[in-house]
Amino acid sequence: MTTVVTIDLGTGGPKVGFVTTQGEVLWWEHTTVETTLGPGGLASQDANQWWDVIVASLARGLRAVPAAQVGAIAITGQWASTIPVDEAGLPTGPCMMWLDERGGPLSKALVGGPLMGYHAARLATWLRRSGAVPSTTGADPVGHMLWLERNTPANTRWYLEPVDYLAMRLTKQAAATHASMTAAWLTDNRDLSTLEYDATLVHLTGINPDRLPPLVKTGSVIGTVHPSVATELGLPADTAVITGVPDLHAATIGSGAVELGEPHISIGTTGWISAPLAKKKTDLVHMMATVPGLDNATYLLGNNQESAGRALAWYRDTLAPHLSYEELIAEAAARPAGAGGVYFTPWIAGERSPVENKQARGGFHNLSAEATRGDMTRAVMEGVAFNTKWLLGPSEKFVGKQFDTIRVVGGGARSDTWCQILANVLDRTIVSPAQPLLSGIVGMALYAGTALGEITLHDVPALISMPRVFEPDASTRGAYDQAYAEFPKLFSSQKAFFGRVNG
Repeated sequence: MTTVVTIDLGTGGPKVGFVTTQGEVLWWEHTTVETTLGPGGLASQDANQWWDVIVASLARGLRAVPAAQVGAIAITGQWASTIPVDEAGLPTGPCMMWLDERGGPLSKALVGGPLMGYHAARLATWLRRSGAVPSTTGADPVGHMLWLERNTPANTRWYLEPVDYLAMRLTKQAAATHASMTAAWLTDNRDLSTLEYDATLVHLTGINPDRLPPLVKTGSVIGTVHPSVATELGLPADTAVITGVPDLHAATIGSGAVELGEPHISIGTTGWISAPLAKKKTDLVHMMATVPGLDNATYLLGNNQESAGRALAWYRDTLAPHLSYEELIAEAAARPAGAGGVYFTPWIAGERSPVENKQARGGFHNLSAEATRGDMTRAVMEGVAFNTKWLLGPSEKFVGKQFDTIRVVGGGARSDTWCQILANVLDRTIVSPAQPLLSGIVGMALYAGTALGEITLHDVPALISMPRVFEPDASTRGAYDQAYAEFPKLFSSQKAFFGRVNG
């Protein structure tokens, strides 16, 4: 049973943990980092700061866990972000975050057009080969790389996703996978066994193909920690480094929903509903598609919602910073289903699925003089649940089955109240691990176990305990059915308004 250093590089900063390949968490901590926002859609973080923070966390962890026990490092985290690096893997500029839209005009010129906002022929080409198309907003790797091609220093050698950047800092080797490069949509995903970029798609972008990192097999060992880095970190020189994967993949493993068609929901900063699938598929109407999965033979449903836990964090930080989440949620739990008629729409950063609208914004609706803070807090939590239900129907149709029991992970799942609201709104049984916030680092330790040959993916469900079970409360059905019926209408009625004021 190997101990794995697991890194979950979230938007809010990295979690670093020491977790066994049986899923036992020995030690962990989270350190926050800030995102720099600026004109023209700038959203960046300092990739050197990530490294410094992770090195410091490792030093603290190694006081609790003997270095001799460590046999591997596995990395997950944010995706659709891009770091330009030099030959040695050192940043030549800040990380362009998944929010960064500076490349928007270049992306729009590349794929924009009259068919749902896209150029018809290029849309068809991308959908046929990769399953989705770069966004016209520029908030994805193609938009980033188009911008970097015109603005990056001459010594830039590679464009790397965050997980691949950290792996290169560890091994001194540039490598990526179909999974880590998912959001670039530059691989032919009809056949995941072909470890090459799609020459047609790369040519269409005009991006220098020599700056795309070599592809290796998903879920494999890239190599070992470079000797100089092993000395710096205090780790054994033979510590294996596993290919990095997006947080979607880590959450899938950490939820235990690894078998085909088995669903999980994540209520983290963002949110999604996902399940492993056997075939490539796209639903352009609801902005969802399969992405390369946990290996080079299967896929995962991808359908990100821009704000989930972020909505509650914004609410607390803005309106009640003097209260803890526990205090706010206790007030919400004391209020009835339906939040006293108060509605909250969680589109505070726009939306992707089941509709894409970067201009959409959130808000409270139907506030009265009788509304309490508890009603408003509950409305935020219910609003995220309603948004999830809006995505549930298309997701079940995409997978081809009703999800009777759904595993839920992410920071929001720490709240029993929120899990029960989800069960009631979705009318589904919800199950969650004891520590849902740590599903990413636990998932990566188990993933490392598969790469090292200690376990298989089929062993994973038995290693993930789901002790928290939330059955739908029938007494709330009427209130939630009535309230949800208005939720999509709030989007429809405000769509033109969003365009006018945020266009």
